[in-house]
Amino acid sequence: MGERGECFPPPRPPMSVVKSIELLLPKDAIYLAGSSVKGQVVLTLNSTLVNPVVKVELVGRGYVEWKEETGASRDYSRDVICNNKADYVHKTKTFPVKDNWLSAGSHIFDFHFNLPPRLPSTFSSRTGHVSYFIQASCMGREHVLAKRRMYLLVQGTSDGHQESPAQNPLLVEAERKVSYNCCSQGTISLQIQMEKNSFVPGEKVTFTTEINNQTSKCIKTVIVALYGHVQYEGFTPKAERRLRVDSSELLRQEANTPIAPFATTKIVGAFNLPLLLSVSGGARDGGIMTTHYELVGTVHLPWSLSSVKVTVPIIITSAPRDSSSCQLPEAGVVPESPERQN
Repeated sequence: MGERGECFPPPRPPMSVVKSIELLLPKDAIYLAGSSVKGQVVLTLNSTLVNPVVKVELVGRGYVEWKEETGASRDYSRDVICNNKADYVHKTKTFPVKDNWLSAGSHIFDFHFNLPPRLPSTFSSRTGHVSYFIQASCMGREHVLAKRRMYLLVQGTSDGHQESPAQNPLLVEAERKVSYNCCSQGTISLQIQMEKNSFVPGEKVTFTTEINNQTSKCIKTVIVALYGHVQYEGFTPKAERRLRVDSSELLRQEANTPIAPFATTKIVGAFNLPLLLSVSGGARDGGIMTTHYELVGTVHLPWSLSSVKVTVPIIITSAPRDSSSCQLPEAGVVPESPERQN
């Protein structure tokens, strides 16, 4: 009878020399292109680390991709992948380490990066994205021991779309003849008036809607919405240029004010723009996308199966630069990182 072997637990891996690596950055801060990003890397070690490489990187890039059917003279059973990419910024700072070793405990490294002045805004959709992040890492003997990544919100700038006196004030009107009650006819006109149509992110947009109802029917609802239209530029595997346009509703306001027959009603509306928006045009987007905005007013007429619509072009320009950097959070406060890799 053979000798019975003893059962030993599997060997435990050695404890990592790096306990944690953290990034200290202002939480939810929006950085204007051309401003400064300041922060700290906090590296905590379980034991002494010899010949460490501690660095921090600023990375910004964009990517678009979509599928589309081939042309009429080609095989419709195949989809073509169209894509494009752009690199906006990649800066690295390697921290000096005295005597090439770090003792157990916490070590704090200060850093700052200057964002380039020509950058697109942070953006994300199912077709494309523009993203920026700060990444801190610690290496030892050519192996990555710890890594931490934190994404940034960056507001792009523009200098090609500046407000001009010709934009003040602005009035757009549409009129439609409608039929109802078999033989009855009338007209409905819709007008939107604005003091200007050029805005910066976060600004208040005010508009006056006027409806002239020359029918015997009551109008119940007027809708004003802000739309963003993004045109993506991509290339097929054969380097053929392709364009794709996606539209989305960014803001919406409904006025449920009954408009009596043969009456004219004015409605004043307003909403605040998001704090982060792509600027109008696309010179800042590295050629992968362009963005345009429209304010659309709509009166639906269910009793005539039609509607009246007016469209006002809206221009989003750069945000005013009132500060060149963001302050650090209070000591000891570590904002949550969207992604952590160890």
